[in-house]
Amino acid sequence: MYPISAQLAAFVAKTESFTSDDSSLAGLRQNYNRMCEAFTPPRPRGLLIENSRLAGVNIRSYLPTIPTPHNGWPCLLYIHGGGWVVGGLDSHDFICFELASTLQVLVIAIDYRLAPEHPFPAAYDDCRAVWQAIQAGQGPHAIDLQRLIVVGDSAGGNLAAALCLGLRDDRQPLPKAQVLIYPGLGGPADLPSRHECKDAPLLSTADTDHYRMLYASDSTPYAMPLLATDFSGLPKAFIAVAQFDPLRDDGLLYAEHLRAAGVITQFYPGLGLVHGCLRARRQVPEVDQLYDHLLEYLRSEGLTQV
Repeated sequence: MYPISAQLAAFVAKTESFTSDDSSLAGLRQNYNRMCEAFTPPRPRGLLIENSRLAGVNIRSYLPTIPTPHNGWPCLLYIHGGGWVVGGLDSHDFICFELASTLQVLVIAIDYRLAPEHPFPAAYDDCRAVWQAIQAGQGPHAIDLQRLIVVGDSAGGNLAAALCLGLRDDRQPLPKAQVLIYPGLGGPADLPSRHECKDAPLLSTADTDHYRMLYASDSTPYAMPLLATDFSGLPKAFIAVAQFDPLRDDGLLYAEHLRAAGVITQFYPGLGLVHGCLRARRQVPEVDQLYDHLLEYLRSEGLTQV
């Protein structure tokens, strides 16, 4: 039904091999962690990787072992996906490694609290607390606040967008840009992708509804950014979606709203891709093309030392 490449189909099969009959929350998290570990490459040389706490939130920093730039480090604040329910500092090592080592910039990953034990606004509050601590100069390393970008995938894309909305509303300093990768933004149930991709590989429409129920009952843009009525004054954006993903049209609709409000926005349609495909780096050519566009965008925004 979904015409994906043979390479991507192999990635999907390997990912699905970690599912089990244990549908409990503990089982779900254990299987997700096992899957993530299987797709995590060895730590690259040339990075200092440290866990610490910032504003009461666990973080992990990925620092290139080169001299600190005169104005501080260009920095990516990374917010992981996982439906607000699974994932943590280990689950997205793979992309934090890639961004820090390829661009030679500082990456800081946020270990926000997970639902359903900690529903909205816990994760949003954690991301905002880390942001404000960095702005106050409390981060683990010297950061160039003029070259600070927030990046998130899936639920992390939701949190990145929500963070930008909240900072704008409170007239706080904003990221230079927001990068949202197949984000779940709370679009309406009748979006075309909801039924066109209702049983898509790795994420179904039923999955998205279940995760949303566990995370948020609040009807607020800080929980679901597509509920916002004003999209002006937000940071420029790079939004990438996956063609075969029930969340595809969330990203598309958000890009349209941003552009209509005068926000410079690049949109990547992710032809042939499925949700969660970032882990298929160097395994699937069309995923590598997504990385190429992502890295080029970040370089164009000054997020590089090379």
